[in-house]
Amino acid sequence: MNQPQKVYYFDNNATTRIAPEVVDAMIPFLRDLWGNPSSAYAFGAQVHGHVEKAREQVASLVHADPKEVIFTSCGTESNNSAIHSALVTTGKRHVVTTAVEHSANMNFGDYLQRRGFEVTYLPVESDGSLDLHLLEKSIRPDTAIVSVMHANNETGVVFPIEEVAALCRSKDTLCHTDAVQVPGKLKIDVKQLGVDFLSLSAHKLHAPKGVGMLYVKRRTKYTPYVIGGHQEKGRRGGTESVANIVAFGRAAELAMATLNDENTRVRALRDRLENFILTNIPNTVRNGAKEPRLPNTANIAFDFVEAEAVLLLLDQIGVCASSGSACTTGSLDPSHVLTAMGVKPMRARGSVRFSLGIYNTEDEVDYLIQHLPPIIQKLRDISPLNPAHEDNHAYDVAGARAKHEQEVAVAKAE
Repeated sequence: MNQPQKVYYFDNNATTRIAPEVVDAMIPFLRDLWGNPSSAYAFGAQVHGHVEKAREQVASLVHADPKEVIFTSCGTESNNSAIHSALVTTGKRHVVTTAVEHSANMNFGDYLQRRGFEVTYLPVESDGSLDLHLLEKSIRPDTAIVSVMHANNETGVVFPIEEVAALCRSKDTLCHTDAVQVPGKLKIDVKQLGVDFLSLSAHKLHAPKGVGMLYVKRRTKYTPYVIGGHQEKGRRGGTESVANIVAFGRAAELAMATLNDENTRVRALRDRLENFILTNIPNTVRNGAKEPRLPNTANIAFDFVEAEAVLLLLDQIGVCASSGSACTTGSLDPSHVLTAMGVKPMRARGSVRFSLGIYNTEDEVDYLIQHLPPIIQKLRDISPLNPAHEDNHAYDVAGARAKHEQEVAVAKAE
């Protein structure tokens, strides 16, 4: 029987391996302590106590009061909930966000526009950074909320949320940040940031999928998005997913404990990989600012190839990476993040994101460094997009891409 292929995982911004300690924390609530935490009897009440302990753990991760933490199903729900609440409680009909947000914000913004609300999508600079002067000018008297991500999931670029929140306060406007990519990588202190709402998702910090968190600053008016029972003190209906919530709490503890590792060892691995690529593979460039940036993320454009083909060949040798957000996989359009940064479509289509984590090793980076250059060279050798080819003038851009996709399909069939 063939042994399963080893997985070399460089896609931690998409999701993370569940930590063994987190699995251990979950098991009792799947096997023995399966009561409903909202029940009045002792069997349920003891489970409720563990939910509240997890709330304290998650609150500590962001330096919040446990009463300010609402458990949700995911980061998307948390983002939608914050914006929905701001619109309902203020009665205002304008939202400001950026053109590089996660699809949770982008698509919700489109949804709101179709229902008569106004949404301003702020452009970004070529390095992915935000123009705060433009943000200030975009906040209007009828702006209900400004939602700016803490760190971009594709490029790792970190936004100045403290300054964004200060601008919002000066304009008497609510402020939300999608901080899903940040815990375990950078310190989060909601008091220092000054935001009214902050979103997290447990599966980005070595806990299971299916649980998230929304921080709601004390005394901030909040209207529930999921309406049902009295769970979460009436702020989010639905029976609590106890095992996942407990797992989230344990993962929050681990994220605080591994913060130094992310910012030293993982950062060094990321830099070694990125520097090797930029130095040893011609016609490559980093997408986004070098700093401030998440310590684990490198987004690299490989000219004259398609990221889809690169990822296919990497997958064949057990390497997991991505061309952007997992929530946009399958789209034929180039990354909306890179497009907003002014990256040309062909370069955007050749961009690959490598996102490392605490379980990555030197040997894994060595493996990727060994195999990536020949993969890029192989694809460039057959690419009609490569200007080194004498007959390149015979192709228009659309024709070149069509032929290249055919060749990728043939390679996949082989």
